[in-house]
Amino acid sequence: MPDPKAMSLRFPDPEQRRAIEAAAREAGVSMQEYILRAAYERATAVEVKFLEAFTASMARSADAFDAESATCDPSPEQRAAEQQAWAAFGPREQGRAA
Repeated sequence: MPDPKAMSLRFPDPEQRRAIEAAAREAGVSMQEYILRAAYERATAVEVKFLEAFTASMARSADAFDAESATCDPSPEQRAAEQQAWAAFGPREQGRAA
């Protein structure tokens, strides 16, 4: 019975297999280890790129909110005017659930 930990290394293209064998031999590792290392490096490169883009996006969002903070947060005068406007409507009734 084959080793359950071994990868099935079948390549439809014999040239591809020879190229990977040569690269693994040059790196001094087995084909399986060479393929796993390459897959890991590729996956972590994608993760790093995603995290860099996410961090840049967060910084842009923070900059946008900082630039617009004066328009988002009403002044005390504006709050007082809103409260007076609501008071002019009179007491509000509680809503009823259907």
